[in-house]
Amino acid sequence: MAYSKRLKLVALASAMMAPTAATAQQAGASIAEMASTPLVRLTIAESLRTPPDEASITVATQAKASTATGAVAANKVKMEKLLSAIRAAGIRERDTQTQGIQLQPDYRWDQPAPGAPGRQTLVGYVASNSVQIRTRNIDKLTSLLDVLTTAGADSVYGPNFAISDTAPLKREARLRALKRGEAEATQYARNSGYKSVRLLSVEEGQSYRGTDVFVTASGVRSLPPPPPPPPQGGPERDSGGVVAPGQLETAVSLNILYRMER
Repeated sequence: MAYSKRLKLVALASAMMAPTAATAQQAGASIAEMASTPLVRLTIAESLRTPPDEASITVATQAKASTATGAVAANKVKMEKLLSAIRAAGIRERDTQTQGIQLQPDYRWDQPAPGAPGRQTLVGYVASNSVQIRTRNIDKLTSLLDVLTTAGADSVYGPNFAISDTAPLKREARLRALKRGEAEATQYARNSGYKSVRLLSVEEGQSYRGTDVFVTASGVRSLPPPPPPPPQGGPERDSGGVVAPGQLETAVSLNILYRMER
C-alpha cells in the first residue's frame, strides 16, 4: 500500500512540473519573438498657436484713515463703486472674484534732527481690496481699462490671456502627433530592413513647446499653420493699440511605442 502511494505522489509531481516546462518554452518563444521584431519608442510633441479669446485683469482699491474702521469703510465705498462699473461694463458676476482683502497700519517716519535717532509714528491704517475679472471681449480691453481707472481703481494688473476651450486644439495636436509618430517610426523600420510598424501603446503628457515640421518616409516638410478660431465681434479685432494679445500655444506630448514588422 505504501509503495502504491509513492507511485501516486511521483505521478502528481510529474503532472505539476509539466506546465512549468511549457511556460518556460512560451517565455523563451516570446523573448525570441521580441528579439526578431525590434521596438521603436518615440516622444512626439505637437503644438498649435492661436489668438487668445479670454483675458483676466486684477484691479484693486485702497483707502487710508486714522482708524481701522474708517479705512475699511472708506475702501468699501470705493470698491462698491468699482464693482458697479464692472457690472455696467458687461462683466458677469461669475467672472468677478475677490482675490484679497488687507488691513495694515500706516506709519510715518520722524527724525527730529540730523544725526538723531528716528522713530516711526502710527498715523492710521490702510485698507485694500482686490478683485479679478475675466472678459471675452479682447477687442475692448483698452476701453475696459479706462472704465476701471475712471471708477476708482488704484492699481491694475494684467491682462493675462488664455484660451477658454483648448479641447479642439488638443484633438488636432494629437492627430498630428500620431501621424508624425507613425511616419518617423516607419522611417526607422525601413532604414533597418523592415516594411512597416504596428502601434503598441500611447502615453500622453503635457508639453509647452512643439515642433513645426512633418516627417514622412519620403522626407521632411513644414506643417501648414493651423486655422485660428473665428474672431468675436467682427472680422478684425482691435484692442485700441495699447494691448497686443498675440498668440498662445496649445501643445501635447505623446510617448508612442511601435513594433517593427516585415
